[in-house]
Amino acid sequence: MSPATQAMQKDDTQNPAMLWVKDGEALWSKPAANGKSCASCHNDAPKSMKGIAATYPAFDTQSRRPIHLSERINLCRKNKQDASPLPPEHQDLLSMESYVALQSRGMSIAPHRDKRMSEFFTRGEKHYKQRIGQLDLSCAQCHDDNPGKRLAGTPIPQAHPTGYPIYRLEWQGMGSLQRRIRNCMSGVRAEPFAFNSTEMAELETYLASRAAGMAMDAPAVRP
Repeated sequence: MSPATQAMQKDDTQNPAMLWVKDGEALWSKPAANGKSCASCHNDAPKSMKGIAATYPAFDTQSRRPIHLSERINLCRKNKQDASPLPPEHQDLLSMESYVALQSRGMSIAPHRDKRMSEFFTRGEKHYKQRIGQLDLSCAQCHDDNPGKRLAGTPIPQAHPTGYPIYRLEWQGMGSLQRRIRNCMSGVRAEPFAFNSTEMAELETYLASRAAGMAMDAPAVRP
């Protein structure tokens, strides 16, 4: 990140992601058709959601695999509010996730130490190191072997997902880690993992472990 982008992120009055946060704050208290809102169960988000986003992906007993925070939000909509799940990258879903993620800003990323996550971590690491696509590249070749160098004019980071969901200047809007992963897979001319697929959950689980102990800076701004 350039100094200008870092400054934009640090100043909430300049960080464009805060527009989504404000929408998420309003949605938090908005009742669904059955009269229940997020606040009905969780009360004040700054208290009840503090540190929660920093623990995701987390194992879900119903689906028997790790799920991302946005999937948890959708499960609550379905099971607690009798509301339809929102599709991936829906603005309301990104807004809710941004608002919840904000409550963990500055806290250390701490993926669940659930033994049931081990097999997903292992497969996620395999996905990360496997060459894919017509360009025959892996995630590791960019993010482990060439961090700090530039790809199409953009600095290559070290694959530490500390700020999602993010406002990306290239997108001129908010997006999830899954969107970013799919962009990378398309970039090497590979078939992207489907949103909310098991393969995506495995890769996200591995990436979260790489960022363990780092401070969350969500909702972040990136080039």
